Amino acid sequence: MKILVAGGAGYIGSHCVRLLHAAGHIPVVVDNLVFGHPAAVPSGVSFHKVDLGDKATMVRILRDEQIEVVMHFAAFAYVGESVQRPLKYYLNNVAATLHLLDAMQEAGVRRFVFSSTCATFGVVETLPIIETLPQRPINPYGQTKLDVEIALRAMCQAESFSAAVFRYFNAAGAAEDGSIGEDHDPESHLIPLAIGAAQGKRPPLRVFGLDYPTPDGTCLRDYVHVDDLSSAHIAAIPLLEELGTFVDFNLGTGTPTSVLEVIQAVEAETGLKVPWEPAERREGDPPALYADSAKAREQLGWVPVHTGIQSIVASAWSWHRSRPEGYAGSAPS
Repeated sequence: MKILVAGGAGYIGSHCVRLLHAAGHIPVVVDNLVFGHPAAVPSGVSFHKVDLGDKATMVRILRDEQIEVVMHFAAFAYVGESVQRPLKYYLNNVAATLHLLDAMQEAGVRRFVFSSTCATFGVVETLPIIETLPQRPINPYGQTKLDVEIALRAMCQAESFSAAVFRYFNAAGAAEDGSIGEDHDPESHLIPLAIGAAQGKRPPLRVFGLDYPTPDGTCLRDYVHVDDLSSAHIAAIPLLEELGTFVDFNLGTGTPTSVLEVIQAVEAETGLKVPWEPAERREGDPPALYADSAKAREQLGWVPVHTGIQSIVASAWSWHRSRPEGYAGSAPS
C-alpha cells in the first residue's frame, strides 16, 4: 500500500518508514524538518517538505501520491515546554492534525494511524495501565493528544473513516544496524542522556528523585523499542479496512525499569562509567508507569522483540557509537 508518514524524518517516524519499506509497502514522507532530519529518510523514498497545516499542498500530495493510509507521527512532545507554551502545542498537535484530517477527507483518504501517548492517562491509581482507565492528562502535551483521540473517535462514529490510536510508553533504542537513531535537540530521553554523559559529551546525568516508593528509590518506566512500536503500526493496517472502525492500544513491554537500572545497563553495554548526580523530584513525575499491552497482543498479534532494557540500550549504543555527532556527522547509507 502507499502510506503517507507525517513526521517521517523524525525519530519514531523514520524507523516506521524503514519497516514499511521492508514489509513491501511504499512509504511517502512529509515533514517540515523542525525536528526531523533529511538524512533519516531512506534514499529513493518520496519526500515532501511541508507543514501539515498547508491544506492545499497536503490535498495535492495525497492525491498525486495515491495515498491509501496516513500514519501521523508529527508532534511537539516536550512536556515542560507544553506547560510553558501551551498555545504552541495546541496549534501544532491539534490544529495542524485537524487540517491534515480535513485534507484527507477532501482527497478521499479514509484510514489513519495516530501516534498518541500514555500521558493522556495522567496520574493513574492502578497499574499496569490498561486502555479502559480514565484519561485525565495533567499537562497540555497529554491533553492535545487526547483531544485528537476524541476527534478521531467522533469521526469514526459519524463518517466514513477508520483510525487506530497507539499510546506509547517510553520509546527508546535505534535501528539494529546503527543506521538511524535518536537525535533530538534538546534531548530529554534518559538513555541518550546517559550515553552522552558516559561519553563525556553531555554533563553528568541528573537523577530526579531518589526517595520514590520503588525498589531502588528511582522512578520506574516502561521502555519499548522504537522498531517494536513501528511494527504495531504496520500490524494495525488490516484492522482499518472496514470504515467506521476505531481501535486504541497501549504499547509497552509491561516490564518497568528504574532510572538506576538504565544507568547500569548503559555502563554494562558501553564499558564506560555514567556520571550522575541526584536532583529533586520533578513535579508530576509518578513513581511508576508501565503498560498492559494484552489488547495489542491479542488483536494485532504484536509481540515485542526487545523485551529487556539491555537489548534496547545495545541498539542505542550502536547508533551513538557509530555516529557520535548524530545526523550532523555523516548521513546514513
